[in-house]
Parts: sequence; structure tokens; C-alpha cells
Amino acid sequence: MQGRWIYQLGVLRDALDRLDELHDEWQATRDTLPITAQPGTPDHDDALAEHHAESWSYLDDWSTHGKAIREINTAARSIRSPLAPTPSPVPARHAAARK
Repeated sequence: MQGRWIYQLGVLRDALDRLDELHDEWQATRDTLPITAQPGTPDHDDALAEHHAESWSYLDDWSTHGKAIREINTAARSIRSPLAPTPSPVPARHAAARK
């Protein structure tokens, strides 16, 4: 177990919460745009660019700390626990003969 995982999971949770909020804000903004504001028009594209700009730092948090989830999963799968049954071996599948 790595001590940094607690911090990283907190960063990821906070980033995900903020991304959810920003998504809701984008949907509300999109709904208030004029009917003529379609993708490719300045009204739409400027609002979308602002949404993307606000989201980048939280997406960067995920790219920086997201590997902790894989590390935790790998560690959890390699440690025996009385709470989890031992995984049964996966039966080998026979490859279909090629003609």
C-alpha cells in the first residue's frame, strides 16, 4: 500500500465532482444559447471553448493521478484477503482452426 494513494484518490474524487458540475453548467449554458448557435458558429464554439478551458485542469489531475487506480487494483488482486474469495482459474479457450 502506498501512502500517496489516499491523496491521489482525494484529488481524483474532487476532480470528478468538479467535472460533473462543469458538465451540468455546460448543459445549462447550451440550453440558453440562441437557436442559431449550432456547432461551428461563434456563439456555440466560444461557449464550448470556455467550458473546455475550465475543464482542462481537472482532466490533467486525472491524467496525472489516474494511474493510482490501476496500482490499487493490481495491489488488491495480488494480496489474499479473507473478505474476497480466491479467483478460480480461467479455462483455456481453444483457438478455432483456420482454413
